[in-house]
Amino acid sequence: MNVDSIKNGIVIDHITAGLGMKVYNLLGLDALDCTVAIIKNVQSKKMGRKDIIKVDADISLNMDILGYVDPGITVNIIKDSKLVEKKSIELPERLENVLKCKNPRCITTTEQELSQIFKLTDREKRVYRCIYCEVKADDHNLI
Repeated sequence: MNVDSIKNGIVIDHITAGLGMKVYNLLGLDALDCTVAIIKNVQSKKMGRKDIIKVDADISLNMDILGYVDPGITVNIIKDSKLVEKKSIELPERLENVLKCKNPRCITTTEQELSQIFKLTDREKRVYRCIYCEVKADDHNLI
């Protein structure tokens, strides 16, 4: 298989195998008018298997989404076909407008202009709770 190199763009690397499409959808990469390659189940010495996403455009990414979905991801910035920056993504302490509170009595249900804000309450178990009503979030809460 041959995937062209990127001249100016982003490589999202070290995605846990099988999560590449989820990352692609959550970041809205389908709406881009540029080349996007999703490479699944690539052999990796470090991870065994991994997914990679290559975007042939210099775009901004929501690092909170990346950190929530898979905190081991790295983002490589490519300029003039050279790696100029490598960012390691970690589990964010706070998520804003990434998750939606599922509690029908939460103030965010009636006050639509309020931001959906969740804070990390248990790093080990990756538990986030709504700052307004303390309801625990799960993957079904993704906006």
